[in-house]
Amino acid sequence: MLDFWAVKIALAQINPTVGAIHANARLMVEYARRAEQAGADLVIFPELAICGYPPCDLVEKSDFIEASYEELLEVSRQAAGITMLSGCLIPARAETGKRVHNSALGLRDGKVLFQQSKMLLPTYDVFDELRNFAPARHQSVWAYNGMRLAVTICEDAWNDKKFWPKKNQRLLYETDPVAEQMATGADVLINISASPFAAEKIGLRQDMLSAIAREYQVPVLFVNQVGGNDQLVFDGSSMALGANGELRARAASFEQELLLVEAPEWRGSKRPAPESDIAAIYEALQLGTRDYVRKCGFERVLVGLSGGIDSALTACIAVDALGAEKVMGVGMPSRFSSRGSIEDARKLAANLGIQFELLPIEAPFAAVLGTLQGVWEKLPTTAALADLAQQNLQSRLRGLLLMALSNRSGALVLSTGNKSELAVGYCTLYGDMAGGLAVISDVLKTQVFALAEYVNRERERIPRATITKPPSAELRPDQTDQDDLPPYAVLDTVIRDYVEQYRTAGEIAERHGLEARLVESLIRRIDNSEYKRQQAAPGLKVSPKAFGMGRRFPIAQQYRGWNRMERGVLQPPPPVPHSEPGVAPEEAKPQSGR
Repeated sequence: MLDFWAVKIALAQINPTVGAIHANARLMVEYARRAEQAGADLVIFPELAICGYPPCDLVEKSDFIEASYEELLEVSRQAAGITMLSGCLIPARAETGKRVHNSALGLRDGKVLFQQSKMLLPTYDVFDELRNFAPARHQSVWAYNGMRLAVTICEDAWNDKKFWPKKNQRLLYETDPVAEQMATGADVLINISASPFAAEKIGLRQDMLSAIAREYQVPVLFVNQVGGNDQLVFDGSSMALGANGELRARAASFEQELLLVEAPEWRGSKRPAPESDIAAIYEALQLGTRDYVRKCGFERVLVGLSGGIDSALTACIAVDALGAEKVMGVGMPSRFSSRGSIEDARKLAANLGIQFELLPIEAPFAAVLGTLQGVWEKLPTTAALADLAQQNLQSRLRGLLLMALSNRSGALVLSTGNKSELAVGYCTLYGDMAGGLAVISDVLKTQVFALAEYVNRERERIPRATITKPPSAELRPDQTDQDDLPPYAVLDTVIRDYVEQYRTAGEIAERHGLEARLVESLIRRIDNSEYKRQQAAPGLKVSPKAFGMGRRFPIAQQYRGWNRMERGVLQPPPPVPHSEPGVAPEEAKPQSGR
């Protein structure tokens, strides 16, 4: 038996791919052998490391469950000589109504030494675990080499009854698995996780775990998955905390790493956290883009470059994620595109060292207008809708050209719309929304500007004129975004409060000193644009509440908070641009000027 005070533990922060069980197994064997060579007694892997997280409905396939379990046993056999703790799927009893548990297994030489299933199954935001997993009914402590290890899985550590009320956050569960395990006299708390990134979450996570360490006077070991899986990006940031809550060791964020921690001080190397929230968001977008492209089997990407800041930022992220040789920029000017925008797109491509092609859309635009004209004249319309249809046609021609290039080359199209535009429908279905991945769709416009400055922190990559000129779709003469939208600082404030915090119009207006009519009109545009968002490409989540899998609202529904106005509670808002009573709202303004 090892001396408790001479134990070396390895935290294996790896990047698994969902469903790539054999590849994940090879990665785990590699890290287990590295840990053994470094003198570790125990190597700890993240939640569901063998099958990747989130597996979603793959767990309904019996062969997927069997392969996950058998492959993990094989990993332990191939890494003989070191004990492992790893997440894995375990079949559940029939009476639970579920096929599997989300479990942690302790193994050595292919034999299971310990099993603990996850007790708290989150069903909020991007999580839907109760759909697939059966919860554990009890907690047990692993007696390992003279230590009593309290093993928890991700959410099991997120219900501390002292920490969250201080943060004005409600507790989501009656049970606190950590408290139950600590009551048995555990020596160390281990948490294996697949905890996705969001702005400010890295610091919050550490604060929470530090509070637990201080409360129970035990060291805490946290091992988190890293990498991108669909819309989620996992930052890693694995760590060891002393019994006083002090950070003793820390793995890098957004990188694979083997972090070695040695008792009794529980110290190891300490990698710095991202220098700022903006830096963390940029790293998350870069990693999410790289993994989405790679894990979906693509090698190259296409970005429509308009000379605007959104497409410029998207191109920079793509280059940093994949390399300049894997990115092609395409300029598609129309009669309304300024010479400056075309030159800005060329300069950006030169600064980044990427291939750039120019495909003017004037000829196809004129041809399609000619084809439609006779039929268009017969349709009932308004001047606003007629103008809008012509503008959207330009955006859709650009989407058509990008998808044609994608089909021909096998490259993935990256769409370039931001969260502010997606919120209010300032984008065109089958136009600038076309693509396989919406890289910055969870980035507010004000954050786009901050990220552009971050990109240029060492040298000018995004041309200065791209950052300083007024944003414009350039789909009609002298157009700017602010013709149809309030200043982005105002719009983003409303989006944060309404979309991310679910505050009412009255609360938002009062909190920020905004005109109630303006807030109500923006909320109506957000609600009316749901049908667009559900047809958008998947986007990378970097905020506490992103559009997509974590925000679920019906399309065909008629509840609107602003209906209270009919009862005289509030004054009616100004009419929403580009929609009429009884007419389904079309594109609020196509935004291809990125």
